[in-house]
Amino acid sequence: MSVAPRYDVVVPTSGRASLDVLLAALGAADGPLPERVVLVDDRPGAGRRAGTAMHAAAPAPLSPRVPAVLTGRTFVVCSGSRGPAAARNLGWRATTAPWVAFLDDDVIPPPGWRAELAADLTGLGSRVAGSQGRIRVPMARGTAPTDWQRNVSGLEHARWATADLAFRRAALEAVGGFDERFPRAYREDSDLGLRLAARGLPIVVGGRRVLHPVSPADRWVSVRKQAGNADDALMRALHGPSWREAAGAPAGRFARHAATTAAGIVAAGAAVAGRRRVAALAGAAWVAGTAELAWARVAPGPRTPRELTTMALTSAVLPAAA
Repeated sequence: MSVAPRYDVVVPTSGRASLDVLLAALGAADGPLPERVVLVDDRPGAGRRAGTAMHAAAPAPLSPRVPAVLTGRTFVVCSGSRGPAAARNLGWRATTAPWVAFLDDDVIPPPGWRAELAADLTGLGSRVAGSQGRIRVPMARGTAPTDWQRNVSGLEHARWATADLAFRRAALEAVGGFDERFPRAYREDSDLGLRLAARGLPIVVGGRRVLHPVSPADRWVSVRKQAGNADDALMRALHGPSWREAAGAPAGRFARHAATTAAGIVAAGAAVAGRRRVAALAGAAWVAGTAELAWARVAPGPRTPRELTTMALTSAVLPAAA
């Protein structure tokens, strides 16, 4: 009879209410318990002592609802709002088990998750760096998903998504963990996967599944997400021009965004200089680029008045933000 693998769970959190849902589901699941559950509080100012800053007051200490079965093995550490890469590093270094399972604070492990994790980890060769869970993003039936919902659903096909990914401690130690130069929840997982693969330490896909509901988001979330282009530039610098293919990342629209933005700049400059013909041509190119982007985002969606307005507004500024 095989012995269940020893593992810890690390959850970086921004203090969302979904953390309580995750902990309840983790505690209710079947299978061997984690030795430790480390919650990494990554809220701005979390853990700061009174009087150490002149700015906004520190948030109240994180006080999640921990189910009884996890009481005594759940701990909170504060990472100083340095992003998910730094939070995960702090978390796994605060654990001791041979395996570290990372979960995002907005996922829901279904019944049986702990048992399925143990099954996924049992018998893996020593050169296997990690086991990735399968992510399912539930969608409402009978209606087309919005642009934001389609964005989140991309996690179902993402390679090395750390929403549910268990790493062998020795593999994390071998490469120094996550690269903290990636400040967003965007490419830090792909970077780690590529560095492990370069050492012949693959990540395999397990049989377990986890639910990732679509969190509510405001109208401008797609514009803020364009900050991730800085991480794409860092990926190219670290892993070369073919990093997307190696990481299984889809091609982006950066070239189109750059062309649309350039057309807008030329149109504005020409208008100021009194060059009406140039301004008209460049303006037409900007309108065409913006309209193409808006339609590409509107066409597969629900086309409700709110969605149409959101796509029109954000498509006008998204290329420049990118």
